[in-house]
Order: sequence, then C-alpha cells, then structure tokens
Amino acid sequence: MRQGTMTEGTPWKHILRFSMPVLAGSLLQQLYNTVDAVVVGNFAGEDALSAVGTTGSFAFLFLAIAIGFSAGNGVVVAQYFGAGDKKKVRSNAATGILFLMILGVIAAILGIIVAFPAYKYMLSVSDELLDMTLLYFRIYAIGLIFQYGYNIFSAILRAVGDSAATLYFLLISSVMNIGLDLLFVAVFHWGVAGAAIATDISQMASFFAAYLYMRWKYPLFRFNMNEYRWNGKEVAKTVKVGLPISLQLIVVSFGLSFIQRAVNEFGPTMTASFTVGQRIEMYLNLPCNAFQTTMATYTGQNIGAGKIHRVRDGVIQTIVISLAMTLVISALVWIFAGQIITLFGLSDQAAVYCLAHLRAVAMINIVLSIYIPLFGVFQGAGHSAFPMVVACAALGTRVVIVYLLRYSSFLGHTVIWWNGIFGFGMGFLITWTFFLSGIWKRGTDKLIRTVASSGR
Repeated sequence: MRQGTMTEGTPWKHILRFSMPVLAGSLLQQLYNTVDAVVVGNFAGEDALSAVGTTGSFAFLFLAIAIGFSAGNGVVVAQYFGAGDKKKVRSNAATGILFLMILGVIAAILGIIVAFPAYKYMLSVSDELLDMTLLYFRIYAIGLIFQYGYNIFSAILRAVGDSAATLYFLLISSVMNIGLDLLFVAVFHWGVAGAAIATDISQMASFFAAYLYMRWKYPLFRFNMNEYRWNGKEVAKTVKVGLPISLQLIVVSFGLSFIQRAVNEFGPTMTASFTVGQRIEMYLNLPCNAFQTTMATYTGQNIGAGKIHRVRDGVIQTIVISLAMTLVISALVWIFAGQIITLFGLSDQAAVYCLAHLRAVAMINIVLSIYIPLFGVFQGAGHSAFPMVVACAALGTRVVIVYLLRYSSFLGHTVIWWNGIFGFGMGFLITWTFFLSGIWKRGTDKLIRTVASSGR
C-alpha cells in the first residue's frame, strides 16, 4: 500500500514528481485540441472552426460532471489509501466506477436531446453556424460514456499516486486523434463531423487503455462483475466531495456560455477569434490546474495519514513552482502570439482580435497560478464547497462586467478578454484569506479519526 504515497519525505519532490505527468498529460490534451482547431480551420474553413469552438462551453457542462464526481471519488480513495485501508480503497473504487458509468450513459442521451434548444436559444448561435454546431456536438455526445469512464479510472490511479499512467493514455489518445483528424477532415473532407468522430474514437481508445492498465498493474483493482454494486454510503461520500466540484465547473461553464453568447453578438469573426484565443489561453492555465489536482491527492493522503502539518509546506513550495512555470508560458505566448495565430487560418480582422486577446490573458492569468492550487488543498481536506463559491463569485463578476461594458466607450468589445482581471483578482483575495485564516482545517481532526478507525 506504500507505493505512490506522498506522506513522507520532502513535499516538493513528491508534488513535482506527481504533477509533471499530470501537466504533461494536460499539455497533450491541449495539443490535440489545438491540432483539431488548426485542421478544422485550415481544411474546413473559418465557419467550421467557429462552429466547433461554439460547442465548447456547453459541452463542458457534461464533462464537468465527470471531472467533479471522479475527483470526489479520487479524494475519498486517496484518504483511505493514506490510512492503509485496502478494503475501503477497493470498495469505494468499484462503487465510483459504477456510478460514473451510469452518469455517462445519462449524459450522452441527455446531450443529444437538449442540443438544439441549448445552442439555438441559450447560446444564440447564428443560423449560418447552427447546423454544423449541432452535428459536431451530437456526434461528440455519443462519446461521453468513454470520457466518464476514463475520468474515473484516472482519478483512482492518481489517488494511489500513479499519475504517470494517465500521461501514457493521453499520449495514445492524442496521437490517434491527430491522425484521425487529418484523415477525416483533410483527406476525406468530412468537416466538423470528421473532427467529432476522431474525438470519440480517441476517447474510446484511452478508456480501454486505462481500464486494461488498471487491471494489469493493480491486483487491488481487478474487480469481478458482482463487485460493481450500488453502495449508497460510498456514493454519498463521493457526492459530498464531488458535487461541489461538479457544481463549480457547471456554474463556470454556464458563465462561460453567457460570455460566449456576448461574443456571438459581435459576429462570426469575433467568434472565430475567441475560439482560437480560448484554445491558447488553456495553455496558460495548465500549471495551476495540474497543481490543483496534485494538491487534492497530496492533502487527502496526508490527512488520511494524520499528517496535516505537511500541507502548509507543500502549499508554499507548490505556489512557487506554479508561478515560475506560468511566467515562462505567459512570456512565450506574449512573444510568439502573432506566429501562433497564423496557424489557425483566421481572417485579418479575426487575427487582430486574437492578438489582443492573447496578450491580455498572458498577463491576467498569472494571478491564477498563485491561488488555484489552493483549491486542491480545500478539496483534499473535504471543503470542496469553498472553491465552488469562489469560482462562482469570480465568474459571476466576469459575466456582469462583460454585459455592462461590452458596448461602452470604456472597454467595448475588448472586455471579452480583459474581464478576467476583475474576477480573478477577487478570487485571489478570497482564497488566500480563507487559507491563511486556517478555517479550512476545521473538521479535519474528525475526518482523520474516521478514516483511521476504518482501517483498524
């Protein structure tokens, strides 16, 4: 049970060793998303690129459920792993897999049904883009079952300290997705449908790779079919931690949908620009998101082992590393923004918008690197509702600013990319105040006793 433990030794070494595969995996994921946009933009046209980009915020609603509940189950498994309770690790993992697979089936069916009203009325997608948007999303929704399954397998593996495996799965998925994108879109000329099919097939590949690896590598996770049983108490533990995470991501997705709606009001040129800007902006967020994931596992394991004193040192060391990495990426985006944009086949005006977008977020997103990793600490300590509140407040501020100022003489359309300075600044102040107050530690003594007693 000690393989993958983060409860002994120098914190930053464990954190860096764990986070690098997570970061590399996220980078691979972003690379194939970028290649997807490059291929669609160059071989299917700017309208097709806009259609694919428009699906993003609504599609993320469904992915948010998978990410949140998988992360919730991962925190629970990490706590029992830290306590050395093999029986609880096994039973909670099996229940989590069953729970997520059921949710995946529901999400796929629901996504196909609600796509039209969502894109037509909620997001106000223009008539010229609507058919392509619906075609892409409905094909994409079929593959949600595989995304849900992959997320829970990855969360369980990370909970026991194996973050490297997910990198290999994403490598398989990324290479396959890029190859299929080129085949279906550039060679077969299937347009947005080809891009969606490529995504589904690559997600299916990573799903089966993760499942087979988990069974091969860990005898602990070689479940028989009769072990996938519904256990209400274990599902409740996963929901308690995972629901606030899912709600946080869902609210963020809704907020981004409202921002997307405001973007769409400026026409297809701005939509195409925003699509590319968002794709590149995700690279800026990679370090802080990887360290959030890492700190959730690190905190969960150390609380399970009764070593909460190790968390503070881990936080300080993590923030330093996260900030340094983000500064490097931001500098690269600022310097090479013009060259990056040329890859996507944007029109001249869209390229002008996109350049301003990238240089603004290259500065603003530095703030995220010094507070988002703390979300992982709160989640690992069982306070996953707090990051939800902060994220909702920050995004709510951004949405209000966008709608108040988008036609003003102060910022006008540039508020599309400058809104983050208001929301992220608020998030930084609230998050660090909560951490330094020590309120997040409340209830951890009881949690430590509960987890420890289960292993006796």
